[in-house]
Amino acid sequence: MPTPRRFPVIPLIVDAVLVILFAGIGRATHEGDAFGPFGTGLATTAWPFLVSLLVGWSVTRAWRRPLAVLRTGLPVWAVTVVLGMILRALSGQGVAAAFVIVATITLALFLLGWRGLALLASRARRA
Repeated sequence: MPTPRRFPVIPLIVDAVLVILFAGIGRATHEGDAFGPFGTGLATTAWPFLVSLLVGWSVTRAWRRPLAVLRTGLPVWAVTVVLGMILRALSGQGVAAAFVIVATITLALFLLGWRGLALLASRARRA
């Protein structure tokens, strides 16, 4: 386990915020919560993916190279989607094929996309 001083909190927070944003967008599109997309049902929608994100971080040891697109981002994304869908199904939430496709694509754009942008920015800084 990494020491607290070396644990990359910011990348984990970015991942978590993007997973919550994904859940919020989905709720805003389909549920119409009385309190908006970030209302009472957001936790219900987001928790399977947040738990899965943490599992993905643990399994891949993402803290070692949190910004790596292929070594970290790809497996973290895969675990987040697959385990998230399993947890949704086990908790009685829907896992319709269309939702699985949209979640897979959206979470790929979010979890891989920001890492790709960070990689481009670091290369631009070095140049």
